[in-house]
Amino acid sequence: MRVAFVGLGVMGYPMAGYLARAGHDTVVYNRTAAKAEQWVAEYGGTSAATPGAAVTNTEIAFCCVGNDDDVREVILGDAGMLAGMDEGSVIVDHTTASATIAREIYAAAATQSVGFLDAPVSGGQAGAENGQLTVMVGGDEEVFSRAAPVIDCYAKAITHIGPVGSGQLAKMVNQICIAGVVQGLSEGLHFAQCAGLDPAVVIESISKGAAQSWQMENRWQTMVNDEFEFGFAVDWMRKDLGITLDEARRNGAQLEMTELVDSFYAEVQERGGNRWDTSSLISRLKKV
Repeated sequence: MRVAFVGLGVMGYPMAGYLARAGHDTVVYNRTAAKAEQWVAEYGGTSAATPGAAVTNTEIAFCCVGNDDDVREVILGDAGMLAGMDEGSVIVDHTTASATIAREIYAAAATQSVGFLDAPVSGGQAGAENGQLTVMVGGDEEVFSRAAPVIDCYAKAITHIGPVGSGQLAKMVNQICIAGVVQGLSEGLHFAQCAGLDPAVVIESISKGAAQSWQMENRWQTMVNDEFEFGFAVDWMRKDLGITLDEARRNGAQLEMTELVDSFYAEVQERGGNRWDTSSLISRLKKV
């Protein structure tokens, strides 16, 4: 299949690579052209000068950019993806953005008989590089059925949540849960150290019980060692939590813990941890 991928950041770069490895004729676009040239040198395929040029004659076009404004620019801009999409083709947006922008793009795409799916992912950079992402999808069932086999190139799980916007709302649930788990793990490890316990022994014990989590299994040791220069950045998490809290103000959800953890991440940013992994929440408990 001829496909396109717009946005070659830490997530998009390997995701597009999996499409190429699966045999799809892949065209890429990135705002920094050198990154697109690097990708072509590594994976083959071709690069384009604009998002609209990248998607010309493609059946499915993917994008993974920064925020609502970026999504609007690369899809709805004068040289955006919709300007180059053929009738009957599909746009899959992997950006973590708002449900509002998803609905806006869906409506605009429908006027050109182009399908649209909001499909944010979970799994971070490691999940993208290993082709093991969890994908939450909103949109029409028929469009989802067409796109899912291609998305599967870099996914371990793909779920159709519901109508357009549902994928973004599910990603908000994901981030709410992660925020609470990481804060709880931070406090648990901090308490263990203050109590004179060996964190390795404690984790060996409790990770076999009800407290077990992905964060515990994969982050406890780096948290204890104050190693945060990797993974999903605090800046990104605060962007996601901001979207989530905005949505909660609209739908009436009470997110007291999420608001509190967001304020804790703001403290981490003030300590220079903008690009630290989200597990750096523990750092504010160790400050002297």
